[in-house]
Amino acid sequence: MRTVRDDEGDRYLLLKRSAESSLVRDPETGTERYVPNADLRVDDEASPLVTAAGAVPASVRRVLTATPNERALGLLVELVDRGPLAVRTLLDAYDLCESDLHGLLAEFRAAGLLAEARIAGERGYEATETTCEAVDHLRDGPAREGDEDIR
Repeated sequence: MRTVRDDEGDRYLLLKRSAESSLVRDPETGTERYVPNADLRVDDEASPLVTAAGAVPASVRRVLTATPNERALGLLVELVDRGPLAVRTLLDAYDLCESDLHGLLAEFRAAGLLAEARIAGERGYEATETTCEAVDHLRDGPAREGDEDIR
């Protein structure tokens, strides 16, 4: 599989090529169609897997790549739902040791998912707009059989 672009610069995944046309898939919609070969050029700079990942909103991709496990994802969801929280509150409310919590907070800040905040004079964190958007996308996705418990 390869990434190709049409004359307008739109990226597609090349599925099959014949003498005159190619079967391509739009990564955002999943729609497949035939396009004349003359209207396509190979994009060797774009990995086909990165092109396929483009179907997922950028905010969700950022959360997915920065979140190592369900507990970490839960921390982000809690910060979205509960609003800015002081570090002391985070330590008291959740089953994360201090070093694990601070490690996650640092990773999430570096990824642009959390921002420092002052809560009642204490240091704390709040979810960024990117995080709020990603959690909204993840919650609004279609429910699938078996999603209740993925362990």
